[in-house]
Amino acid sequence: MHYVSSKSILSKNNGMNLYRGCTHGCIYCDSRSEVYGMDHKFEDIEVKENALELLKKELIKRPKAMIGTGAMTDPYVPLEKHLKYLRRSLELIYKYGFGFTCITKSDLILRDLDLLKKINSKSKAVVQMTLTTSDDDLCSLLEPNVCNTSRRIEVLEILRDEEIPTVVWLCPILPYINDNEENINFLLDSCIEADVKGILCFGMGLTLRKGNRQYFYEKLDENFPGLKERYIKEYADSYSIPSPNSDKLMRLFERRTSENNILNTPNEIFEYLQDFPQNSYQTKLI
Repeated sequence: MHYVSSKSILSKNNGMNLYRGCTHGCIYCDSRSEVYGMDHKFEDIEVKENALELLKKELIKRPKAMIGTGAMTDPYVPLEKHLKYLRRSLELIYKYGFGFTCITKSDLILRDLDLLKKINSKSKAVVQMTLTTSDDDLCSLLEPNVCNTSRRIEVLEILRDEEIPTVVWLCPILPYINDNEENINFLLDSCIEADVKGILCFGMGLTLRKGNRQYFYEKLDENFPGLKERYIKEYADSYSIPSPNSDKLMRLFERRTSENNILNTPNEIFEYLQDFPQNSYQTKLI
């Protein structure tokens, strides 16, 4: 971990990154890609030491909107347990009447359930959770330093019971690893039971480019001997790595989500996530 002083904290679309880098160890992580220009070791997490000061200034002057985080770095990396930058950000978001959404794989989000409920009662809070595999043992290989799938499903069910809306990222689906009907059906069953609002799926596969490709292949050699050679033969240096089962699995995904009234296209889900309920606080007080 190391600290930096930043000039800004919110993007023009109200995205926020308190940290850069991650220690979850997910073998497929696109954020390792060189295109993002990270000039430090990925596991040496960069902390924006003045983030809270910057956030307060931005929230005071910006129109009310949804504040999002987690697109580049999971905001609930283990060091958040001690630093509490995200928790203190949530306090500011609640104080100034903004909405909040984040993408995470961590059950640490339950620590902040009290604030999520406060924000949701005043405006809107949505938790986005990544699910990739039904098999907890496989999960420990793919995403080794964060809670397993079973626990994430428990988190979704707790959020359901607390009336916090959720969205699931069903990705990535790795060719010859978790790209099978049994896995997809299990994850869809879990989402249906947890009453998720939407499921994001950008096709059955993953993306690889310089930086994350090398790390991914190293982990394939460690955990799935011989599979790297199959990837190289079939996909070469392609950015998009579709599963050979993609068409069949996408038909399954689209059918089951539609049957259960779950949002299933990126456009409609992102529109839902970005939609800030205007005058929601005043409406709820009446």
